[in-house]
Amino acid sequence: MSQAEAVGPAGAGRPRNPLWTFGILRSELTTTLRRWRTLALLGVLAAVPVLIGIAVRIETSDGSPAGSGGGGPAFLSQVTNNGLFLVFAVLSVTLPVFLPMAVGVVAGDSIAGEAGAGTLRYLLVAPAGRTRLLLAKYASTLVFCLVATVVVAASALAVGALLFPVGEVTTISGTQIGFGEGLLRAGLIAVAVAASLIGFAALGLFISTLTGSGIAAMATTVGVLITVQILDSIPQLSGMHPYLFPHYWLSFADLLRDPVYWDDVVKNLGLQGLYAAVFGSAAWARFTAKDITA
Repeated sequence: MSQAEAVGPAGAGRPRNPLWTFGILRSELTTTLRRWRTLALLGVLAAVPVLIGIAVRIETSDGSPAGSGGGGPAFLSQVTNNGLFLVFAVLSVTLPVFLPMAVGVVAGDSIAGEAGAGTLRYLLVAPAGRTRLLLAKYASTLVFCLVATVVVAASALAVGALLFPVGEVTTISGTQIGFGEGLLRAGLIAVAVAASLIGFAALGLFISTLTGSGIAAMATTVGVLITVQILDSIPQLSGMHPYLFPHYWLSFADLLRDPVYWDDVVKNLGLQGLYAAVFGSAAWARFTAKDITA
């Protein structure tokens, strides 16, 4: 098989051995998670709970409650009573900004970075096809979403347990649940936060298919994130807010109610699925028809 056949738009004539799919996915996961850039992003994310935890500890060292100066992330006032709340507070800080920016870097670079480095053509020589390569790229980005969220949550849990007491958790509804159930709620919230990023990851993947520059794709993806966040904060545009992908991101707080309030959580997951379907399909249409010559 010639390279021209391997990189042609149709991608016809390739063997359909499913082992290639798992091999490419494993390779993409290994490459993504071992990059110094990825490790640096995870390091920064892990440092955020440390900085917030230390700041709260210093602020409350004189006996004043956390956030007494006004403002601050949700759940911050509860951290001094229960270190587990640092998980919820840090996720409410990182989800609107830090986590999606990290995902935007990985998603934006997924295709454009390979094209810019001249390796995309050689990846397509393997008999996996463009569709399977694109799916592997998206799957590896979703794994990064989960890994990044778990890193933030695990770091916050460790710092919270080290600096503050832990015990029974007072829910938003005012009832108390055991520490074990609180940990389960924290795990469920981490999964919900990771799932909140699947639509944005698909958007970044689509942008990555539009250019051969990884830097341009990453910058555009992050720029779209900032623009949509601004639109979601303008009251005069409230009519469009329910259709913007970050609108229900903080609905994970409803998982800390007793009983759990699922309405906004389900709306968020449905909206993310819609974005994933639309921009995933757009990425596939663009990538399978793209003329790759380098």
